Amino acid sequence: MVPLMTPPQDATPKLPKYPADVEASMVLPRQRASPASSLASLPYRRSNPSLSKLFESTTTISTSRPNSGAATPTQSTVQTSVFSPGSSRLSGTGTPSSLPLGVSDEYRTLIQQAFVPCVAVLADAQTDELIRTKGLEGGLLQLLRPFGESVPGKVTIRDSNGASKSWDDFGVRFIGVDDVYPDLRVDLGGQPTSSTSTRRPRRTGGDVEQIEELVDRHLQYSEFNRQDPVPDYMNKADAPAPHTDSTSSPFHTLYLRRLLSGLPVVPHETFSHPVAGIIAISSRNPHPIEELRRLYNRQHDGDLRFPQWVENDFLRYYVLIHDEETGDIAKSNQTFDSMKRHFGLHCHLLRLKSQQCIASDDDSVRLPTCEWMSASEELAEIQRRDDIEDPAPYFPDSDISSLRTFIRELVTQSIIPNMERSVSTWNEQILSRRRGLSGRFMSLSKRWTPFGGSRTSSSSSTSSSNSNYDSLQGFYRPDAPEAIMRRLADYCFMLRDWKLALSTYDILRTDFQNDKAWRHYAGAAEMAALSALMAPTPLSSPKSRAENIDAWIEAASYSYTDRQRSAAPYYALRTLALGFELLRLRGAAAADDAARWATRILDTGLVGPAGHALVTERISACYAVRVGAGTYKLGSRRRKAALWAVLAAQHWYALGKSVQAERALDSALALFNTRLESASGGAVKLPFEDMQRFVDELRQRVMGLRLVNQGFVGDDGESRRRRSGGDGSDDGDGDVEKQGAAGITSPILEPEMEALDKSPRAKRKSVGAGGLMVPGGVDGGGGPLSPGGLGLLERRPVGEVDSRGEGFE
Repeated sequence: MVPLMTPPQDATPKLPKYPADVEASMVLPRQRASPASSLASLPYRRSNPSLSKLFESTTTISTSRPNSGAATPTQSTVQTSVFSPGSSRLSGTGTPSSLPLGVSDEYRTLIQQAFVPCVAVLADAQTDELIRTKGLEGGLLQLLRPFGESVPGKVTIRDSNGASKSWDDFGVRFIGVDDVYPDLRVDLGGQPTSSTSTRRPRRTGGDVEQIEELVDRHLQYSEFNRQDPVPDYMNKADAPAPHTDSTSSPFHTLYLRRLLSGLPVVPHETFSHPVAGIIAISSRNPHPIEELRRLYNRQHDGDLRFPQWVENDFLRYYVLIHDEETGDIAKSNQTFDSMKRHFGLHCHLLRLKSQQCIASDDDSVRLPTCEWMSASEELAEIQRRDDIEDPAPYFPDSDISSLRTFIRELVTQSIIPNMERSVSTWNEQILSRRRGLSGRFMSLSKRWTPFGGSRTSSSSSTSSSNSNYDSLQGFYRPDAPEAIMRRLADYCFMLRDWKLALSTYDILRTDFQNDKAWRHYAGAAEMAALSALMAPTPLSSPKSRAENIDAWIEAASYSYTDRQRSAAPYYALRTLALGFELLRLRGAAAADDAARWATRILDTGLVGPAGHALVTERISACYAVRVGAGTYKLGSRRRKAALWAVLAAQHWYALGKSVQAERALDSALALFNTRLESASGGAVKLPFEDMQRFVDELRQRVMGLRLVNQGFVGDDGESRRRRSGGDGSDDGDGDVEKQGAAGITSPILEPEMEALDKSPRAKRKSVGAGGLMVPGGVDGGGGPLSPGGLGLLERRPVGEVDSRGEGFE
């Protein structure tokens, strides 16, 4: 049988290229003690292969396939002229399939993979004990999590119109009851315990401070880890792939991924509410059917029940785990048949080996790493792998195959069909009524009933009988029409039916506004904007984009922060971060709005120091999308993009991150066309002398910081190779030393650098660059980025052209 050809966008991604010798990495310096976290006091030792795998997401190029996850290969659109009135690049109504030049859909795919169905996991004591003997302390939940992130093969989903689409990046998230109640722990006997010694890091995200700390750990690792040259983010050995966004940063991708990992279980959205639940027992259990009923009752009505604003009548999936080495397969088959008679067809027999596997076994496979772990989990994992050589357990290949088959059967035969039936039922019974004339009258009556002229108006207004919203506790009951419609909209978003999701969110937005349920209103407005931007269809016009999408983002960010007694800055950051990334994919005109929303993140202080520098880089990337029209590139934003890139370089320098500062500065110089040769020979100079002096000074200081971080310059400002008697010419690093040492003639300590730097290496960083200081420079009061000189980077006459004949805006 001849295998079918696989289109490029549906092909299996290539494995990342790892360094050949991970043990050859540089010994990292000790971190200064930080009161914010106990992890900050851990010293960096020689990295081991297990620890390096945790940092590989930020040390390799994060590529994205074109139209990743698309149902069918989309025909490539013909590039229209920028002068065409219908050009989507200038109108801002482009589609994700017609991306601007040099822009990938990496972040759209990331958002698409973040909002997926959640499955609750509950196992008996024998099952968790069986998993623990195989090296996993988290039991069945920890075993299933990495396999649920990517369902093997393609998953076919039907939308509300009956059209089927296949996706190759669909996944689910497995959660436990302690994700909702973090203070609740259950021992092996099924009883709650309050012991703090058995506490594990929280699987629930939403903590921006921990995300900042995690990204800073990755930045420090990349700053000091010197490995063999590989085509990664820090090394410039190879050019980016054709479909790779050259402006994307793996640290920003990590920031977004951790921002969307472990979505909190909250009343105003149902993405983290379980759509199904797994109840698992072991074949060692003497009373399997009674144990399944007992676990079901505990989860449905007992001590393990979800909060009252979570719908508890979701699909239950019953699993019998058979021990291949000590169990009787005939008895397990009889038990499995009895389970299907009592509980229906949503059952599975999972066959696992109880004996622990080691790496040297022939059929051993290393357990995959969970990519969608929370920031707290990854920080704890970094600490654990820094202490242990390789804590990840190994499983037999037969167990891995059984788990993947189980996950695929669970998703394709139970979860997705059940979600499709729920969407169809709710759409016919509830949503269709709201769209009709009677539904509009009901909405009007809810709005104007408190102002009626009845003699009992005072009692009716206080009781608010027409509203299903409990303003005291801040939620709708799960059986309320508004709560059901919210689940309908979230189901459509997770099943990638963007059109139905958008129309439902828009109706809910009005209902929540009438009920003054501002947290719910903000959530509906946020998801309405994301649904409109995730849809592959083009927006109708720039006016509709400005009136609808921008208004929804504004309403969501305002309601999340300023309109409530308890603000939700995490959700405001999520709204703005996802909104500006999706707007950037819509073309030139939408890029200005994308930069505006990214600037809102900085103005409202929603991120920390690392996030501030990353968002500043993304603002530069937003302006860089506008390439302009014609020979003179009219309408481009190259100078603005270059300005924000310089600001990003300055922020990275202040944080002590020389590699990132140098990369941002290179991006700025490329936007200024200074890498090209002029007609008279030599590099192209910047338009103003102050600009050129400032950039030269900043580059020299960044170079000095890099030499200090890499250990070429000691704390006394003297070259380490010079002190050891080496000639510095044995390798490429010696060339770097000689190149940098030429500008560091009189190294001195500068107190202002210590004040600027907030990193743990402040004392080591504040040397070596003093001789490069130009009066009125980076930290002085008269430099180009000071209040008096900031405008020099944009003070250029309109219509003036550079050496290439290209103009600025």
